[in-house]
Amino acid sequence: MSSPTGTAPHVPAPRGGIAQSFSDSLVITKRNLIRMSRIPEMILFGLIQPVMFVILFTYVFGGSMQIGDSTDPDVYKNFLMAGIFAQTVTFATAGAGAGIADDMHKGLIDRFRSLPMARGAVLTGRTMADLVQTALTLLVLAVVALLIGWRPGYAAPTDFGKILLGFALLLLLGYAFTWIGALIGLSVRTPEAATSGGLIWLFPVTFLSNAFVDSSKLPGWLQPVAEWNPFSATVQACRKLFGDPGLSPSDAWPMQYPVWASLIYSVLIIAVFRTLSVRKYRRAEG
Repeated sequence: MSSPTGTAPHVPAPRGGIAQSFSDSLVITKRNLIRMSRIPEMILFGLIQPVMFVILFTYVFGGSMQIGDSTDPDVYKNFLMAGIFAQTVTFATAGAGAGIADDMHKGLIDRFRSLPMARGAVLTGRTMADLVQTALTLLVLAVVALLIGWRPGYAAPTDFGKILLGFALLLLLGYAFTWIGALIGLSVRTPEAATSGGLIWLFPVTFLSNAFVDSSKLPGWLQPVAEWNPFSATVQACRKLFGDPGLSPSDAWPMQYPVWASLIYSVLIIAVFRTLSVRKYRRAEG
């Protein structure tokens, strides 16, 4: 359609530059945080699920699990928490995918495309908002863990700096996995499909690991799978930094150098899946 003067109407062009992309991402992050605050049940259910896992594994399975040479429930309780923390941050992936799929389904993404903004900002803002929600959930879960008897430094000396580093690694892993959720959300047609697609692969990733059992107790062919699992590297790193019992005695590189392995895995996942997600978003524009 032409304008009254006979010229084509002005179509806003996406703005570029790192500073502009960062600014646009903050705007989208704020929008998503406001939206989340108006749906308190979303936050509430996100808090209840990990607390249920803590109670279930601690009080139902704790007395039957052997960590090293001990079947003491307190030992398993302190062994377990790093795995529960890591599971909690990665399960945010399903919510990220469902949120993006919902925005696509309602046409909200099309509205963003009509604005002169950096294309990657829509996805970055969504994942950053999910990271804030994940951090809140992790804080509440840490308080619950302390109340039921988790004690940093239980098996080895630690300090506040190491504990903070452990939680930073957890949040980095959670942020990396939300980009996998973003790609899933862009690839399906409904939020329900995004939720299902996000959980299907999360269960094997989290349970074929050292999160809930000592990986040395797994069948021989499963041990390398668990030891080279990016999820396991973060769990091992957190146990080391928190001073928790149950460090895997494996000679696998991620188990020997778990902090570095966790960092490398998370950065690689972000680099790969952010690139794929932004490319998918741009292709969908056409």
